[in-house]
Amino acid sequence: PVGTTAKIGAWLTALRPDLSIPVESIEGQYDISIAYCPERVLPGKVLHEIVHNDRIIGGLTKACADKVHNFYKSFVQGECLKTKARTAAMCKLTENAYRDVNIAFANELSMICDEQGIDVWELRELANRHPRVNVLKPGPGVGGHCIAVDPWFIVDAAPERAKLIRCAREVNDYKPYYLVEQVQEKLKGLASPRILCLGLSYKPNVDDLRESPAVEVVKLLAENAKFQISICDPHVANLPDELSKFNNLSLCNYQDLDLGGFDHIERLVEHDNF
Repeated sequence: PVGTTAKIGAWLTALRPDLSIPVESIEGQYDISIAYCPERVLPGKVLHEIVHNDRIIGGLTKACADKVHNFYKSFVQGECLKTKARTAAMCKLTENAYRDVNIAFANELSMICDEQGIDVWELRELANRHPRVNVLKPGPGVGGHCIAVDPWFIVDAAPERAKLIRCAREVNDYKPYYLVEQVQEKLKGLASPRILCLGLSYKPNVDDLRESPAVEVVKLLAENAKFQISICDPHVANLPDELSKFNNLSLCNYQDLDLGGFDHIERLVEHDNF
């Protein structure tokens, strides 16, 4: 949340009264320097992006920002931009909320298209021919530790103002439930349908399951005891705890799959293997 960096300074002051700790926006001589630098890395390309991405450096004071700026410039090839700690914190939340809102637009559009009998993928391709339009791909929701979490800090800080940001979170959180409703409708005439779910991670080509909408979809499907569910993810070796309790699902090897043996296939993650 915005203001966390200043709180850390206050906590350190209480723990170490023998040290002079920076106070937000009050310049002076301090024993240590404190700044907040939002993390901007892509899983699988962390080292490359640490070096090449632009960095935001939010110091509790200008002197703090200068000191941390000099540290980052010793290895960062991207631009290092100095600002206040509060602005840097809001920048991190803004980046993830921006992506969440745009994903929510795509997800909401996909549900509207279902009702209107329109192929959302064709629609997206045609709409994106506009030079200033870039509709993202709809999916099963939003996962990961950043995009699925950070917007709530903005909502919490300004609940009366953050109407759009809250709505986007609600749309994306609802998408797994919508997908499960669609699957149940398609399979309602079968006594014991076999379902294949492709992917468990929160994004393609990683093994990270944090806040994964794919995991949520599988869990909701597994709560229907008549469904026999096979899960395939070449990046995941073991079922997460929230899925291991179900007796009607199992993890299988994608190289051994017989796609003809299933009544329904749900591709939840766009792994290259798929």
